[in-house]
Amino acid sequence: MALFIGIDSGTQGVKAVVLDLDARRIIARASAPHALISGLPPRHMEQHPQDWAAALDGVILKVTRSIERARVRGIGVSGQQHGFVPLDGGGAVIRPAKLWCDTSTVAESDWLNAELGGRREVIRRAGLPFLPGYTAPKILWLKRHEPRNYRRLRHVLLPHDYLNWHLTGRYSMEYGDASGTALLDVRRRRWSAAAIGAIDDDLREWLPELQDSSAPAGLLRGVLAKRYRLPVDTVVSAGGGDNMMAAIGTGNVRPGVVTLSLGTSGTIFAYSAKPVIDPRGEIAAFCDSAGGWLPLVCTMNVTLVTERFRSLFGWTYAAFDKAVAVAPAGAGGLNLTPYLVGERTPDLPLATGSISGLTLQNLNAPNLARAAVEGVTAGLRYGLDRLRKHGIRPREVRLTGGGARSAIWRQIIADSFGVPVVKISEDECAAQGAALQAAWCVEGGSIARLAESIVALDESTRCAPKGKR
Repeated sequence: MALFIGIDSGTQGVKAVVLDLDARRIIARASAPHALISGLPPRHMEQHPQDWAAALDGVILKVTRSIERARVRGIGVSGQQHGFVPLDGGGAVIRPAKLWCDTSTVAESDWLNAELGGRREVIRRAGLPFLPGYTAPKILWLKRHEPRNYRRLRHVLLPHDYLNWHLTGRYSMEYGDASGTALLDVRRRRWSAAAIGAIDDDLREWLPELQDSSAPAGLLRGVLAKRYRLPVDTVVSAGGGDNMMAAIGTGNVRPGVVTLSLGTSGTIFAYSAKPVIDPRGEIAAFCDSAGGWLPLVCTMNVTLVTERFRSLFGWTYAAFDKAVAVAPAGAGGLNLTPYLVGERTPDLPLATGSISGLTLQNLNAPNLARAAVEGVTAGLRYGLDRLRKHGIRPREVRLTGGGARSAIWRQIIADSFGVPVVKISEDECAAQGAALQAAWCVEGGSIARLAESIVALDESTRCAPKGKR
């Protein structure tokens, strides 16, 4: 009769689901928005962590209105990766958090890579390079650009760690999200002395102790248990980054399954029982939040691009899909390079997009729509090919995110990737994964068996590659 609350705190808002473990289904859900800070210089993307906590409080109060609160056993938190939450010695937020999509730290990333012997040497030693989106360059940015704030720094947390601290009063960090800081030796699952020393030797004292992903972050604080009207022994699990939680929430906890998220940006990732180190650094050699590793490729331009083309023509979603479907494969020779906000894979943060192959015959709205979808899919296919080169053998690609609702896009992905694709039934995969991890933390057993017993596929959306039906 146990219930588990899963939280997903993203860039646009916080979502919550309640998993009824006995019924094997989600029985309640809620959401609350929050916003980016406006008026910042180009390439700076920030939010107030206090807004995340307020939204978290709100969605827990909403989602528990229709359930038996006394049955709640645990809470799990998924959060946007890489964000830098700086706290002082008393736990007060020093300044707004710099987010995963903040690329103001290109100079700091380049300096850190050079300081430790170059990009390839950094990968050899720690498993992944310093990239502008990761946490480590953001810490160095604070040291260089806001020295007064830096002198106050005593705790470095990631977004989901900050919410765990809000819930429990404890500073903690698990291996999955920690691997996205670029401060972790991902092979050995311990802090990298070289990476830390390149920024500041004192930084080691400001990082939380690492803990296993199956261990609890703590118990819900009494004041919050009273406010939420939840049991005082409610466990808060370790939680993890949004990609790590989405892996659990899509059943991507055994070899053979690949998850593809079609959101504003795109991520493609798989389970591995051992570290997957790409000498080029195009694969993020993350740990997962279930005891293994999560080789991942991220592209910055997915529905960001398709939405811009859809709005350009004033189409509904259905009209956009129809236009893509009536256009021929290959868009009549049009090719779109979709780097509207630079790109992470390949690592081209200052790149721009382009359209080539224009003729009088092929310049029409359907071909442009098709070129947009094919262009972003080609970028994702590049990521899958990198994973394949490093030993990942996909038997099935599970889709999540807004773009997964498009039938024509699903077929284009299946044809491009050469493997069957299917949409996950539950849209809030990261929140579902957080609830599953909380259940694993409390109930024990196998996270793989638990996930496979809960995660459902929408078989009506399954697409086989043409010619392989």
